[in-house]
Amino acid sequence: MDLTFTPAEEEFRAELRSWLAAHIPQEWTRAGFWESLGDDESFRLRRDWERDKADAGFAGIGWPTEYGGRGGTPGMKAIYDEEMVRAYAPRTVNTLGLTFLAPTVMAIGTDAQRKEIIGPMLRNEVIWCQGFSEPGAGSDLAALSTKGVRDGDDFVVNGQKVWTTNAVHGDKIFTMVRTEAGSQKHRGISMLLIDMNQPGVTARPLKQMSGASEFGEVFFDDARVPATDCLGEIGDGWRTAMLLLSFERGASGISQYTEFRRQYDEIAAVARKLGRDRDPVIRDELARVLTELECLRLHSMHVLTQVEQGRDLGFEASMTKLQWSETFQDLWEVYDRILGEDATLDTLADGTDLRPMHAQAMWSRSVTIWGGSSQVQRNITAERVLGLPR
Repeated sequence: MDLTFTPAEEEFRAELRSWLAAHIPQEWTRAGFWESLGDDESFRLRRDWERDKADAGFAGIGWPTEYGGRGGTPGMKAIYDEEMVRAYAPRTVNTLGLTFLAPTVMAIGTDAQRKEIIGPMLRNEVIWCQGFSEPGAGSDLAALSTKGVRDGDDFVVNGQKVWTTNAVHGDKIFTMVRTEAGSQKHRGISMLLIDMNQPGVTARPLKQMSGASEFGEVFFDDARVPATDCLGEIGDGWRTAMLLLSFERGASGISQYTEFRRQYDEIAAVARKLGRDRDPVIRDELARVLTELECLRLHSMHVLTQVEQGRDLGFEASMTKLQWSETFQDLWEVYDRILGEDATLDTLADGTDLRPMHAQAMWSRSVTIWGGSSQVQRNITAERVLGLPR
């Protein structure tokens, strides 16, 4: 495991850190700022800021230069993730497109798809959603029922997707559709690229318990999509989906560690303000979760080392999702126990606003479900990494 970065990578860090310091307004770093904005205003600010960042050369860090990227090393991408968190940079509005779709298009897309998709996505001219989950197909993605019927050069699509991030702000959606009548499970599925700004596509927000509407549901009622807007082969969408999801699993977890470590310090500060840092049980729990965080850091550097050496992580990457999500949830469970009855308060006696931290605590309940539940990740690790029987 290599815990160091090269001189060129450190030079990139200094350049990025300087740009971020000059282009992130101070008020954006204030706790609760983004939560104080409406969903539409927050989305607009982040979209415009990211476009400026791309114009400055700080987008697509690891992408090849022929696709508008920087052609950077895995180490540069890790530094980028780390510095973005440290600078309190806005969350990306196009994360699903940038993380999943773009590298898949680079790998198996047609020349026309590469030209039409990658550049506009990098500049946030087109916002992409992912349409996988359905009311009857969550963890069991192959149970999807959305159908596409061939009509000349088009598919006519009918069905519903749910838990779609940025559904109400999306311009296009990459989605799994059953395009072969009578097919079952993994067969007869295609990955279609559908324009959401057309008759027959309706997106509705879903209100979360935090008050945000990050997710939505999407309805297709005779929506049309050209057959040429199929990513990969028609009927071979399961293979395309597995390739697409593999790009998330290649992430090292460094950005998660950096963010969680800062949150740990904020939680410890609340414990001190409430005088609960002297409670031996609380101190033990804080020490335990800090140990988990440091294990996550070392695991992240191990994964980064493997990626830099050109190793295909394969199913071992499931351990990264399992480790960061469980650590994040453990961290915020300690926060809940520190507050106790004070969890009903919005502010502490000294004026500390707890609402942003409350929102994180509520969000933490979801991370062991989405992106592959912990139960699924443990099964994958047991069967595919450790070789245990099913």
